[in-house]
Amino acid sequence: MIVISFLFCALFIRLFVLQIINGQALQIKATDQWTRDLAIVAPRGNITDSTGVNLAVSYTSYNVFTRPREITDAQEVSKFLADILELDYQNTFDKVSKKGVSETLIKMQIEGEIAEKIYAKNLDGVYLAENCQRFYPYGNLASQIIGFTSIDNLGQAGIEAYFNDYLKGQDGYSYVQSDLQGKEIGGSLRYYVGATPGNNLKLTLNSKIQLVMEQTLEKIMLEQKAKSVSALMIKPKTGEVVAISSKPSFDLNEVPRDDLAALFEQSKVKCVTDNYEPGSTFKILTIAMALEEGVTNFEDRFYCPGYRVIDGVRIKCWKSIGHGSQTLVEAFANSCNCCFMDLALRIGKDKFYSYMQKFGLGTQTGISITGEAKGILMSKNLVKNVDLARMGFGHAVAVTPVQLAMAVSSVTNGGSLLTPYILQEVCDCDNNLMKNYQKTVKNSTISSQTSNLVNELLEKATNKTAPYTFVEGYNVGGKTGTAQKYKDTGGIDQGKYISSFIGTYPANDPEYVLLLLVDEPSAGAYYGSIVAAPYGKEIFLGLFDYLGAKKDDESVVIEYVTMPNLVGKSLTDAAIELKALGLDFELDGEGQMVKGQLPPAGTQIEKGGTIIIITD
Repeated sequence: MIVISFLFCALFIRLFVLQIINGQALQIKATDQWTRDLAIVAPRGNITDSTGVNLAVSYTSYNVFTRPREITDAQEVSKFLADILELDYQNTFDKVSKKGVSETLIKMQIEGEIAEKIYAKNLDGVYLAENCQRFYPYGNLASQIIGFTSIDNLGQAGIEAYFNDYLKGQDGYSYVQSDLQGKEIGGSLRYYVGATPGNNLKLTLNSKIQLVMEQTLEKIMLEQKAKSVSALMIKPKTGEVVAISSKPSFDLNEVPRDDLAALFEQSKVKCVTDNYEPGSTFKILTIAMALEEGVTNFEDRFYCPGYRVIDGVRIKCWKSIGHGSQTLVEAFANSCNCCFMDLALRIGKDKFYSYMQKFGLGTQTGISITGEAKGILMSKNLVKNVDLARMGFGHAVAVTPVQLAMAVSSVTNGGSLLTPYILQEVCDCDNNLMKNYQKTVKNSTISSQTSNLVNELLEKATNKTAPYTFVEGYNVGGKTGTAQKYKDTGGIDQGKYISSFIGTYPANDPEYVLLLLVDEPSAGAYYGSIVAAPYGKEIFLGLFDYLGAKKDDESVVIEYVTMPNLVGKSLTDAAIELKALGLDFELDGEGQMVKGQLPPAGTQIEKGGTIIIITD
């Protein structure tokens, strides 16, 4: 009796361990032994623009599997699959006839039409499993921002990668009972665990404005023969990114994976990842500092002989013959380097660096894009007066385009530095709101009074001849820039420049800020006023057309003049003739005789426009 009682107790304990303690784990193992499963890939969530237009969607495709133990004629199956899937016969045969495996993947992501033909053939041992494939309705629109996925539906670049956890969803499974050899048991139970789709993302991008921008960038690449071109448009009062792009780019439906180096370069969001020396567009920040500190005012006068000598170093103004005596307003409109060297020295190194910190220079903006750079600032304790003077007009400092755009936005929006953002909403598969993003204020940069003064200067700098003449009838402010490039090993890379334009609309209280950069233009000109500003105007025209914006002044009419032949004339005579026609000019060279001009003689050009005189 004792022995029997002991045996029953031992049996009871064992059963308790098996059924209660280890029951769930053993059930999983048992299920794995008597079933075979095929994964059901969850569809990724949609990516839309701010108006709800789909930029990335998912559709059903199929994976083809074989179970070698169930195949009776490996040659027939191999030939059929190799032909219809366009595969190598021998490789297919090796997979189909491979022993010792329960199932083999033949091909992923085949289209529905091909899947129907395979299904209709009803071959033993050949199975189809639902998969998910990404499709981008607009091809190469916003390709760097949206990014792309791998064949396994994992984000590899852009939004697809950065917010992969939101988009990927939860995979499901389809189970079927099988015998000891892994063959399906006819009439047995089937189990189906559905996939849960990923979340949908709504971006701040506007696809219509994005399209206008990208069409203009393509035009720049063609006409200016540039190495690359980038642009960014934001709402300065919220930090929303309305449009952002770089060219060259690629079609997201045909990702060029055969050249990984080119793919990496074209996948970068250069407005976020690349540092550059901003040049004259930085003068917006310098003048904001100077006005805020009270070291200058609109009536302040500056004399420009064409250079300044600081710490024994001769630093040239872009206009080598000098601008002469001018007010602050005139100096800003003329983009006089001498004026901004003076302002930087008046501000002083400590305060200048304090403002750069307030403007967010030297640190990441926090935008939700992989690979953001920080910019490059010299260590303050190493900065001499000659370095500070150069910083005043945008040299000896490196920023990212998005850094500069946000800093300028803070200057124009009343003095609030914001975090730029590109994701507006996250919704579940039933479009129930899960999370939304709004503007985030980092800190204050300048006062609202100074902000109003800078907006006034930007308006006057862009509309040189009369109000609303940069874009006929519209109140647009702006500033151009031309910056030299440097070699990787150090030193100026002669003949290579970045031309830029930054614009605001409406100038008196900006709702949009546009930054446009042309990297290494090689069609003859490189000044921002010639290479970048006219295309900035085109983007603004497209914006106004989309917004249905009415002109601020319907009476404004742009006058055109015929470009004279200046070649062979002295620089003085050429300057007099251009002034009489109402044209501005920029110099390329330090000679006293005109050797060339852009545009050529006979060209119709807007009165108040800028041309290039080549003297060397």
